Amino acid sequence: MHWIEATIHTTAQGADIVANLLCEAGAGGAEIIDKAEVANLPQDQGMWDLIDELVIQNMPDDVLVKAYFAQNAAVTETLALVGERLLVLGAMDTGLPLGSLALESSIVHEEDWAEHWKQYYKPFRAGERLVVKPSWEAYACQPGDLVIEMDPGMAFGTGTHETTAMCLRLLEKYVKPGCVCLDVGCGTGILGIACALLGAGAVTAIDIDPNAVLVAERNVQANGVADTVSVRQGDLLKERPVGEAADVLVANIIADVIRVLAEPARGHIVPGGVMICSGIIREREQDVLESLCAAGYEITERLEQGEWVCLAAKRG
Repeated sequence: MHWIEATIHTTAQGADIVANLLCEAGAGGAEIIDKAEVANLPQDQGMWDLIDELVIQNMPDDVLVKAYFAQNAAVTETLALVGERLLVLGAMDTGLPLGSLALESSIVHEEDWAEHWKQYYKPFRAGERLVVKPSWEAYACQPGDLVIEMDPGMAFGTGTHETTAMCLRLLEKYVKPGCVCLDVGCGTGILGIACALLGAGAVTAIDIDPNAVLVAERNVQANGVADTVSVRQGDLLKERPVGEAADVLVANIIADVIRVLAEPARGHIVPGGVMICSGIIREREQDVLESLCAAGYEITERLEQGEWVCLAAKRG
């Protein structure tokens, strides 16, 4: 299958804004490539392998934000929309240096995209206990570590993005032994796998993207949690509750989807259960808060990282 790679040149300050713009245009996620961040990756605790200096030297000075769109009849219109929004963004007084916001596009094969990740994706600690390890990397496990082995394929959710990382931190707090969990928009399956490793008794991971479902199923098998995690294709907004309601529902999507999801998600969560919401750009936080409160949730926790916010909301 062919994909269109959209690359936008920006700055460290503008990267999250641009990533959100691409997600709102229909991308399943965005990849941020920042030469400064790669060069300054921590090497402590034996968690990271040294990165080839040539890789760093050959990286562009601009911060690049990349997203992938299926090559179909709509992709030309989608890229035109992205271009128009970039022009509007460039004309706005954001108070931030956003760089050129130049947009480039190219055709890539799925296998080429998957291989590209391997240059930068290294093991890292996502919380106090959770460690995310690419399937092709070695890692010296520390006492108490819960290691998630990941192969992202074409799906979003490597754990490196702020939205996913904050979800992992909150899952460490809210997932209790034997509880039931639901991962909505599961992508690679990373959050559902984390729930299983943290002791959940049953996990359902659901995504509308059939490719994401295939990737998640492979990762679930690779992590030995297939007896706990069930992966399926579906749309929670259109489905009646099936099986046992969740103690913890996690949705790492975007603000608009979370707003629409808030009310129907209640039927999938036990009273007193928690909905962990991420993928919320700071400028849209108030909109999400209003939707959650209107649906009868109580905000119990808030995390912020970069331009992103993650909320834990208790169902009344």
